[in-house]
Amino acid sequence: MSRSPSSIRRLAAIALPLGLAGAALAAGHFASNTAMANAPAAPRAAAAPAAPVLVELYQSEGCSSCPPAEAYLNSIAGRANVIPLAFEVTYWDYLGWKDKFASPAYTQRQRDFAARSASHEVATPQFWINGSQTVVGANPRGVEAAIAAARSTAPVPSVGADGVTIGKGAAPARPADVWLVRYDPRTIDVPIKAGENGGRTLPHKNLVRELTKLGTWNGSAARFAYAPATGGLRNAVFLQDGRGGAVLSAGSDAR
Repeated sequence: MSRSPSSIRRLAAIALPLGLAGAALAAGHFASNTAMANAPAAPRAAAAPAAPVLVELYQSEGCSSCPPAEAYLNSIAGRANVIPLAFEVTYWDYLGWKDKFASPAYTQRQRDFAARSASHEVATPQFWINGSQTVVGANPRGVEAAIAAARSTAPVPSVGADGVTIGKGAAPARPADVWLVRYDPRTIDVPIKAGENGGRTLPHKNLVRELTKLGTWNGSAARFAYAPATGGLRNAVFLQDGRGGAVLSAGSDAR
């Protein structure tokens, strides 16, 4: 069941109607040349740093279409405006190679996105950007466009070694789930000995190793404690509008 690297592996998912949000356009307003010439120069306010965008890649070591998408994710792992995470799924293990980093919880998370999206599609490789836009396949331009259009609608979590603080903000329509992800920032080279990628060595970066729900956030300032990460793992925390919903904000201890 071998596929070329440009192909995409798909699974059917339950279809639930939910439109994807489009990017809003802002109209600029400019003063006249005369007014600008006569007015004193105003001090320029410092721009607030952009909130990091959560970029999730769903992939499998047993899928021959995934390495190009993973190479792109690896290339953006050090960028300041994104939190790139690699979630390994289980449903291609039967093709001859069992992905030891895959988890049924990660597979279910991908299915939850599909269930609430207009595309209702489960595929590998598949990117989800802030939980609201999806890009299927190795399509860096599509992912970059989705990153540029993404917006945070809740305070950015301040992630520490033993807990996370979330500031006061506009109350969401319903309490947002607060998730802790532990991921490995190091490059892990895995020799694949069977299946569609047999004979290749795949470099993984930002592999998700743990996914834990800490509680909910209702707009009030809150703090959630957790045990410090071990084994070189890092922490990322994101607020999400329920299972398969949009990610309202995200932060990590890498910043």
